[in-house]
Amino acid sequence: MSLQVLRCQSPIGELTLAAEDGAVTHLLFGRVSFPGAIEEETPLLKEARRQLKEYFACGRREFALPLKPRGTPFQEKVWQALLTIPYGETRTYQDIALLAGSPKAVRAVGSANHHNPISIFIPCHRVIGKNGSLTGYGGGLPAKRFLLELEKN
Repeated sequence: MSLQVLRCQSPIGELTLAAEDGAVTHLLFGRVSFPGAIEEETPLLKEARRQLKEYFACGRREFALPLKPRGTPFQEKVWQALLTIPYGETRTYQDIALLAGSPKAVRAVGSANHHNPISIFIPCHRVIGKNGSLTGYGGGLPAKRFLLELEKN
């Protein structure tokens, strides 16, 4: 089955959703092209958009979608660890390295966060620096700040 793509507007700008084989594979910032993808509003992508709208309206704290990120085994461990961070809470890169079973791999955790293909649904925005500072984010630091503030409500 081919990749399906749906674009949606959000308070942090346009988002591109993609799905394949019954699972969400991407949630990316901006208008992203996927060669050979079909732009269509499948039931899964409509549901993903609906859940995002609820999240941005402070009506959803958890997502209930099949997710299928693709990465290295280490990246996938990190992304699984990110899914354990509760809504409204943050963890450090060190915390995530420990959860992923590689306590010294703090920089590798940062790299895995950077390559997270399903941001927001896999909440890499909840990871902060050891000193509490906001660090890099694929959607930009203003988007990260917005998401963390949204989750304080």
